[in-house]
Amino acid sequence: MHNLDGKIAVIIGLGQSGSEGWGIGAACAVVLARQGAVIFGGNRTVSSATKPRSAIESEGGQCDVVATDATSSESVKALMEACVAKHGRIDILVANVGYSQPGCPATMEEDTWDTQMDVNLRSVYLACHHALPIMEAQKPAGGAIVCVSSIAGLRYIGKPQVAYSAAKAAVMQFVKATAVVYAARGVRLNTVVPGLMETPYTRSLAARFPTTATAVEDKGEGEVDKQAEMKGGYEEFKRIRDNQVPMGRMGNAWDVANAVLFLVSDEARYITGQKIVVDGGITSSTGRT
Repeated sequence: MHNLDGKIAVIIGLGQSGSEGWGIGAACAVVLARQGAVIFGGNRTVSSATKPRSAIESEGGQCDVVATDATSSESVKALMEACVAKHGRIDILVANVGYSQPGCPATMEEDTWDTQMDVNLRSVYLACHHALPIMEAQKPAGGAIVCVSSIAGLRYIGKPQVAYSAAKAAVMQFVKATAVVYAARGVRLNTVVPGLMETPYTRSLAARFPTTATAVEDKGEGEVDKQAEMKGGYEEFKRIRDNQVPMGRMGNAWDVANAVLFLVSDEARYITGQKIVVDGGITSSTGRT
């Protein structure tokens, strides 16, 4: 099952902020490569994608990484063209770019709002804008696209971050509408929606606030249900987050990557315009047991 032999997968956002643990994009690259896909990655910096590339190559896989600004049409177009120039096609696209900033409409600066829309929503549009014509022309195979959203786009989860929440909600509707348009053209589009995940970025939050802090939203992964003081470093930070999940623990990047793998595989060939929520039950819970 989930055989991706010979498939060419473009993954935008496969780098990570630290070496300990795995980021979502990095895990997606490794999981898809282990199933036979050839990885062609686009990331803000090539150096931050060293870990997944090294892991893939050490296991006999193939992974190229190109410096890519996911908010620049020219840069994303160049990424797609470079992939086609080398491999002749694009079978899979994973759009995994996201970052949150706090603020409500009355207090958030316009520049912050614009940047949030660019990073979280424009990046998805540009990835699809430049990949869809390539996939559509690959008859009869077409292609499969997965965009990574956040549970912040499904519900309010503890702190005003309206730009991020709005953008991530828009990603889900963008995917749903585009999936209908392209359903007869051989291209499937779906969304994976992570909740609280333990990634290198999560650790960086605790490192920045080692004694007392307010838990804030993770990059591309959702937000805690409520504000909480964190004392005792990362272990206390982790304990608070684990306790907010009905399953009793945060997920990790591999949980998200496995959902992505299913959606891009032939086993999901009749699934399009849908979302898989990977959150340990948070969005189904009232927060009380």
